[in-house]
Amino acid sequence: MSEPHSLQDRSIDEAVLSGLDDEQRQVATALRGPVCVLAGAGTGKTRAITHRVAYGVHTGVYQPQRVLAVTFTARAAAEMRTRLRDLGAGGVQARTFHAAALRQLQFFWPQAVGGTMPNLLDHKAGMIAESARRLRLSTDRAAIRDVAAEIEWAKVSMLTPETYPRAAATREPPAGFDTTTVARIFQSYEDVKTDRNVIDFEDVLLITVGILQEDARVAATVREQYRHFVVDEYQDVSPLQQRLLDLWLGDRQELCVVGDASQTIYSFTGATPRHLLRFTERYPEADVVRLVRDYRSTPQVVQLANGLLAARTAEAEREKKTSWATPLELVAQRQPGPAPTFTECSDDEAEASQVAARIRRLIDGENVAAGSIAILYRTNGQSEAYEQALTAVGIGYQLRGGERFFARREVRDAMLQLKAASRSVGDEQVSQLVPDILASLGYTEEAPRGSGAVREKWESLAALVSLAKDIELHRISVPGGRFTLADFVMELEERAAAQHAPAMQGVTLASLHSAKGLEWDAVFLVGLSEGLMPISFADTPDAVDEERRLLYVGITRARIHLALSWSTSRTPGGRAHRKPSRFLDGLRPRTERDNRKASATIPQRKIAGPAKCRECGDLLTTGAQRKTGRCSDCPPGYDEAVFESLRSWRLGEAKSTEVPAFVVFTDATLAAIAEARPQSLEQLAALSGVGPSKLEKYGEAVLRVLAEA
Repeated sequence: MSEPHSLQDRSIDEAVLSGLDDEQRQVATALRGPVCVLAGAGTGKTRAITHRVAYGVHTGVYQPQRVLAVTFTARAAAEMRTRLRDLGAGGVQARTFHAAALRQLQFFWPQAVGGTMPNLLDHKAGMIAESARRLRLSTDRAAIRDVAAEIEWAKVSMLTPETYPRAAATREPPAGFDTTTVARIFQSYEDVKTDRNVIDFEDVLLITVGILQEDARVAATVREQYRHFVVDEYQDVSPLQQRLLDLWLGDRQELCVVGDASQTIYSFTGATPRHLLRFTERYPEADVVRLVRDYRSTPQVVQLANGLLAARTAEAEREKKTSWATPLELVAQRQPGPAPTFTECSDDEAEASQVAARIRRLIDGENVAAGSIAILYRTNGQSEAYEQALTAVGIGYQLRGGERFFARREVRDAMLQLKAASRSVGDEQVSQLVPDILASLGYTEEAPRGSGAVREKWESLAALVSLAKDIELHRISVPGGRFTLADFVMELEERAAAQHAPAMQGVTLASLHSAKGLEWDAVFLVGLSEGLMPISFADTPDAVDEERRLLYVGITRARIHLALSWSTSRTPGGRAHRKPSRFLDGLRPRTERDNRKASATIPQRKIAGPAKCRECGDLLTTGAQRKTGRCSDCPPGYDEAVFESLRSWRLGEAKSTEVPAFVVFTDATLAAIAEARPQSLEQLAALSGVGPSKLEKYGEAVLRVLAEA
């Protein structure tokens, strides 16, 4: 410990701890590890851990340069750095796993490996396409993307091309390939990288792990540099990331982890909550703090979120299922607000129109800013209807995942103007300087009427003005704090490097996965019908559980207003056979349609015994094999011309709707269709992989292809 603080130091320490609730303060003052923070949505976990680091620095327990805070996105790392800087702990390193590993790899490569470090591969698609061509395999863009994701999963799971087939035996192979073929592509991809002298992002972690394991001097240097570790979103660590963290730590226990198993939504990338859930098994003496006070959402929203998870917990207890982690029960701290609404619409177009109309009422009637509203959906292909509906009522929007904020011309021009001005201005308030400087680029206090390019440019500049005000407010609130235009320019440059964009004014359109970590005053969860939520290819209990957690993440993004909706048909005038998501059972009021069907018997899928190959009689172990009814090594029982006709149709359908080909039908399902040659919708519906949603969308077209073939 350091010497006793001066009066000024004690005032800084108190400023760091003030405003924290009892549990957050418990986190902030638990400066020695191991510490496990179980933090529910909206409970202020980032606040708690950044105040913990800052308190450790101000009390002299931590040297800022010897603390490494790790999170999972560049945006989250940039936000953490900003908060730490605001708290007077700017020397602390806050990085993603990849960024921290890459920095170490670049530094140690000459002495540990020798020579020049290979170039870093930004995108795998080109090399995977070449790898497939070397093997004379036919692939389209969607298949390449899916194979890339599978190879990433394999590498973060620390699998090689040799060990992949056995480990992936229970997974659905990508793009209709079997596991042996994927392993061959995997090996070919590794060979292509070697030929080109490049490494990918997973290699950065793998090589760093290898160096730390094999070179004791490098490991000692890293452990001397970093004495204390904080890991945010710990439920999302992969086996490879956990191995790297173990090597960073060595035999020490100065580790604080923060996470929520109920927000595990990236299992398809190799993330697993296992390390969070078993933390106290590994560290029996660990301090465990639960953050359950939800400061984000109203009691009505919190009650719905709790209810969604509680329903599954009750089922898991009856089933004695151990893979479902008992969730944290949130306790709302905000004042009551409006009850969540549930709306059933006749078709997708009607659903989009009613959402746009309600958003217009929120903006005009309740003064909710457009930038505080979001429409969240399961797949990116759902956005188009909402883009059109918002445009029709004159509401601007921003598509999350579209053009990056700092790549926009007006933003680049603004940063140049601000940088030039920072060399000549004095100590004027930044919040007053920035609007004046940006006026030369077209910024005005009042937003221009209408939409289009002029309005989009204004919204970009307005976001910079708002950001300047927010940062200044935080910086000057710290004792001795100051904030200059040069500081603001530095902040913008760091945010640009991390793609940490400020909040915009348009309604946000985003997928549920990309909404993680964000929040809005009003959230519209749309398309909540079976086949979309849960998604149709979630065909195992664990996959369905992850879909439930994904909806939970969506619900907990809302501060005040929450609207949930679904449609009974895809197109106007279509058959109304869609059903609302099973996750809404017990949470939503019954509709007239429910009452009409209340007495109907819902057919249940029969539980079959082990499936066997109809050719050789061996047990079928994968979903793809069970769909076709044969082993991957046994000859197909379909006409190749029919199968290719179906593949050609699927490719055209995927391109026209801008979705991956497997979303239409997997190769395994197409093979099953080609073998069965169904002649009616009823016969087609009986095949595995053809659910109600796909039957409605593609049934007639598939029958036409078969008839023509």
